[in-house]
This record gives sequence, C-alpha cells and structure tokens, in this order.
Amino acid sequence: MSEISLTTKADTFSSSLIDLTGLDSDDLTKAITDLGLPSFRAKQIWRWVWRHGITRFDDMTDLGKPVREQLSQLMMVTRPTITSRQKSQDGTIKWLLRFADGNEAETVYIPDDDRGTLCVSSQVGCTLTCTFCHTGTQRLVRNLTVSEITGQVLIAMDELGEWPATHDGRRLTNIVMMGMGEPLFNYDHVSKALNIIMSGEGIGLSKRRITLSTSGIVPEIARTGAELGVNLAISLHATNDALRDVLVPINRKYPLKDLIKACRDYPGLSNARRITWEYVMLDGVNDTDEDAHALLKLIRGIPSKINLIPFNPWPGSDYKRSTDDRIAHFASIVMKAGYASPVRTPRGEDILAACGQLKTASERLRKSQISAQNEAKDTLKDETAMSVSDN
Repeated sequence: MSEISLTTKADTFSSSLIDLTGLDSDDLTKAITDLGLPSFRAKQIWRWVWRHGITRFDDMTDLGKPVREQLSQLMMVTRPTITSRQKSQDGTIKWLLRFADGNEAETVYIPDDDRGTLCVSSQVGCTLTCTFCHTGTQRLVRNLTVSEITGQVLIAMDELGEWPATHDGRRLTNIVMMGMGEPLFNYDHVSKALNIIMSGEGIGLSKRRITLSTSGIVPEIARTGAELGVNLAISLHATNDALRDVLVPINRKYPLKDLIKACRDYPGLSNARRITWEYVMLDGVNDTDEDAHALLKLIRGIPSKINLIPFNPWPGSDYKRSTDDRIAHFASIVMKAGYASPVRTPRGEDILAACGQLKTASERLRKSQISAQNEAKDTLKDETAMSVSDN
C-alpha cells in the first residue's frame, strides 16, 4: 500500500464563472446561445469537455480565437483537488477529493480482470447512521453538486488515461453510486450527473453499466427506474423490521413491506435487469441458516442477484465479520436456490476503501483534534486541581 499526498492547489476562479462540468447539453446550449453564439458551438464544446477531457478553452482548436477568449472570461471547466491518493495492495485506488468550499469526499476505483468500477459519492458525510457503516458515523454536511459528482468521474478518467472516451480497451467500464451518502436523498443532482455521464456524445457509459445503491428511500425508487433506467441495488442487511430498524434506521420510515413492493414494481425489471440485494455478513447478528432462508423468502419472485458482503472492519465498530465457514455455508444455501457467486470479495481493506469504510480524512482529523483538545482541557483541569490542593 502506498500513499501520495498532493499539495498542488486547484486554480481559483471567480464564483461568477459558469462551470461547464455541472451543465447538461440543454443547459450548455442555452448558455452558449445566450452569449449570441450559434448552437453548434455548444456541441463542439461538449465533445471537448466530455469526450476529450479538455479543461482549457485554448485547447479547443476548432473554436476561433475570439470565441475562446470570450468563453474563458465567462466559463470554466473544473476538477476537484486531489488531497491524497492511496493505492491498495490489490490495485484499488482511493482518492480524497477537496471541493471549492473545502469539504471533501472519497472516490474509489476497483480494477478487475474484465472491468474497472468507480465507486462514486453523492454526499459529504451521510444522514442514515447505519450502525455497521463507517461513513454513517460522519455527520451529513451537504449534498454534492452536479459538477462535484461528475468531477469524481473526470478525475478518475484523467488519472487512468481514459481520454478520448471512445478509445478501445477503456479501464473505467462501470460506475456504482455506492460511495459516501444516500444517492436518493440527492436525486436531482445525481440523476443529472448520471445523464451527463451516459451521454453518447461524451463519455457514453451505458445505463446497464451504472448501478445506484439505496438504503431504501421508497418514494424515489420508481422515479429512478423510470427516469434513469440504471441498475438498482438495495442495501438490505436484514430480513425483518426489528433488526433492520437497528442496522438501517431509515427502515423505521420505509419498512420492508414498502421497500419490497417498490422493488417488485421497479420499472423495466426482468431476468436481464435484476435487482441486487446487498447483505453485509455480521457475526452472530444476521448470518444464521434461518436468516438465509428468510432472505430467499423475502425476495421470492423478484428477478434478483444476491451480494453477500463480508463485513469490513473499521476502528470503533461494534460488529465482527462472520467467519469464513459461516459465510460459505450461508452462500451455499443461497446458491442452491439458484443465485450464483453471491459473495463479494473485499477490496481495498488496507486503505479503508472497502464497502462501508469510506470516511473523509478531514472528518477523522476534526475528531482527532477535538479529542486532543478535550485531553488537553482534562490535563489542565487536573493540573489546576493539584495546584489548588497543594496550596
């Protein structure tokens, strides 16, 4: 495992400049025509930004110099600042990205033999407080903007050498909205960002290669299927309301019966487009044979994949990973029911990049600073008390 700290500051721009990485094609066309330029200029600019990864208007060579100068005074093409980059022994890469207001989020690239998956964050922190999840211990700061979501993809493509986006042998083949935050609590920004990424005139990633994971925000599930058409993953982790209320507290608002109905009704659901059920394996909590059979009963009749996730430990967690034998036995019950290869191989554990481990370094630093300050205050109190006693 290696870590590289990057101290180069991002370019600073006037806040009045329009960031093109947050505009969809309609927005860009309007912005360009509002400047009195012909609409075809928007298509040219779009391809430079999203197909070629260009960030400087001077490099957009099919635009005349006066046009380039005009655009550079009014618009910008940004990237988040890379605060740190860590690479795991298994090849997983984790970036800590800083945005214009100083807030940070993490993005993870996971390479496999036949694909490369980017795990994208939708919020700074998380409001769901799932008790097994490290990210859930960080308070929600805010939703990420469209440009901050697309910026994670652009950073990964920059670093992986993926430009132009149409080149053969692309390493970034899939996106999962499984990073920090609950995507369906930031639906408008997430959906707009994904539509930009899916545009055939740019990066052109198919909706079949994008998976959105939710803890069960029921009212937004149908909308996701109808408007985005991406794959759906449900962060399930329990088969009864009593346990899920503890593990995934949003269940108290949207209980299992409502969640399961929303999944049965998910637009476009078929054997070719199945729902993925994510189920973290917690020792002595949800990993019995009875739990396995209850899981199968719960999702019966829904075209499904089951993804068993060995719990990824993090400092301070109250849970332990189920034993290898227990996971294997649970998986055997699932496989006998027709669900193949259900166990997810943990990736990036040595850099806290695995499922449920993401948490910004700034938040960890803030807590360590508070702890140090409290310790200093306690020491001062003790010294003051001793001084009074001596007198």
